[in-house]
Amino acid sequence: MVAIHQVLPVFAPRDAIGNHTVEIRRALHARGITSEIIAGEINPGAAQGARTVREIGRRRLPGDGPTWLLYHASTGSPVAEWFAERPEGKLIDYHNISPPDVFGAWEPHVGVELEHGRRQLAELADITDWALADSTFNQRELNGLGYRRTAVVPILIDTAAFGHDVDAKTVTRLRRAKQTDGGADWLFVSRILPHKAHHDVIKAFAAYRRAYDPSARLHLIGAVGSARYADALTDFVDDLDLSDSVVLAGSVSAGDLEAYFQVADVYVSLSDHEGFAVPLLEAMAHDLPVVAYSCAAVPETAGTGALLLDDKPPTVVAAAVHRVLTDERLRRALVASGREQLSAFALPRSVARLSAVIDDIIASFDGGASK
Repeated sequence: MVAIHQVLPVFAPRDAIGNHTVEIRRALHARGITSEIIAGEINPGAAQGARTVREIGRRRLPGDGPTWLLYHASTGSPVAEWFAERPEGKLIDYHNISPPDVFGAWEPHVGVELEHGRRQLAELADITDWALADSTFNQRELNGLGYRRTAVVPILIDTAAFGHDVDAKTVTRLRRAKQTDGGADWLFVSRILPHKAHHDVIKAFAAYRRAYDPSARLHLIGAVGSARYADALTDFVDDLDLSDSVVLAGSVSAGDLEAYFQVADVYVSLSDHEGFAVPLLEAMAHDLPVVAYSCAAVPETAGTGALLLDDKPPTVVAAAVHRVLTDERLRRALVASGREQLSAFALPRSVARLSAVIDDIIASFDGGASK
């Protein structure tokens, strides 16, 4: 019996990689393939039967036939070294590692960790049988590092599940503000990290309020990944006299997040680096028009479902948002294209792509995977 066990540095709940890992295991089990989840750390709420690297140690893993380990690469981690030393065959699922230099001035230790991750990724090329990538953007990086066999398998997400379990009280609160004050609601969802460029969204929002809509509100949703950067954002908002209209809500419940998506008028992403960008698809699932900076894997994820910008001066972004919110024909076209783009990442289609790659992996087995 074939076994493909998944390995990742951190297994966390409500995390794109964690959810992806669970969906992969479900797809593998449906095919009769043995699969466990093994992580360096397992965060509260993410158990799912996962075991830690410490629990496994050097012990043999379940499987009485060809056996591979599938390592989810997204940062530097001692788990990569454990993975490299194991006797099983090696597979990589590359979720992109952010450029270390974007963290240098804010969180130097994170920059070191990311640099370590990039070195590990390069070193694993020679011992890896197959490497998967979330996007062709990520695949090109793997090919440049010398990975011999690569394939694109998008993040496995159940797009049909978007839009459930809304928190009614939060919807009421947000709509009351809209009714009382008027104005449009901007939304951006991401961990607060320098390369996500929240500061650029804030600058564009300030320009938009001054030129078009002085009653607009901006909601920034996501956990703090860099305390220094988050503090700087708060100071920046105060300096721009926007503290009454910009909300850094932090990490919110699934019901609250659904409420923010339901009430928002536009989704704005000006991130400097994305290996995939799941929130773009969430916005499309809520029929939200999307304005996004065209970088890294964003064009591939968004397709024609977003108004993509080649540059992001505040006034250009503000004008783009204004046009999306006032040009009904454009808004309808973006929403319709977003729905089409969303279907391209529907879970059955992505699972079918994964299954095709698994077939290729099994067919290419030449004794390199552990038995």
